[in-house]
Parts: sequence; C-alpha cells; structure tokens
Amino acid sequence: MTLQEQINNDMKEAMKSKDAVKLAAIRMLKAAFIHNNTAAKPTDDLSVAIAHVKKLQDSLEMFPAGSAQRLETEAEINALKGYLPAAMSEADVVALINDIKAKGAKDMGALMKELQPQIKGRFDGKRASDLVKAALT
Repeated sequence: MTLQEQINNDMKEAMKSKDAVKLAAIRMLKAAFIHNNTAAKPTDDLSVAIAHVKKLQDSLEMFPAGSAQRLETEAEINALKGYLPAAMSEADVVALINDIKAKGAKDMGALMKELQPQIKGRFDGKRASDLVKAALT
C-alpha cells in the first residue's frame, strides 16, 4: 500500500471516528500531495510528508507555550508522525558514518552524499552534517 493510499484509508477512519485533529492534519497533508503532483518537478510522497511535518515543527516557534494554536499544531504533528519512518539514534548515524568512511569516502561531500539517502526523514540533516565534520577531524 502506498503512502497516499494509507492516508486515504486513515482519512476515512478519522471521518468515521470524528477525530477532528487527525482529519485536519491529513487533509493538509493531502493538499501538500496534490500541490506536489501538479508541480513542475514533483518529488516522492515521503519527501512531501517529511517537508510538511518539518514545516509544522518550524511553525511551533511562532506560538507561545501553552497557547491553543501551539497545542493544535503539536497534535497535528503527532497525528502525522505515523507516516514518517522511525527515527534513528545518534549512535546509529555515527556507525553509518564510520561504515561509509571505511569504504573510502574521505571528504565531507562524498560522505554526505552517501549518508543522506540512508537517514532521510529519520535524522536531522544539520545534526548529521555536524557528526560528519566531527568524524573527519
């Protein structure tokens, strides 16, 4: 089952169970998929879901702690996390970096090029970049 099919099924379930927060979050994600599908250079569904959740996480900084908007956004993020791959620990990423280094990648560009597809949506890219820099020094 593709990600979009799973989202369509979950949308139906959210409608039946009258889960307004999950339904709103799924509808926004579906809108992002539609926008992506009509774009000049569409990306894969997972990238769209990751970008949408990241956008929601970034928007949390705008709302004061405990505000209704912040709580609603956090609930939407939690509703959508089930569509993202499981997060990786920092130790797992360091192990991947060491494996890639052992294969002969000696500069940051080559290391990041091989590491990025393996951590996509599972670990923060900026933090991974810092770990690669530390491993190369």
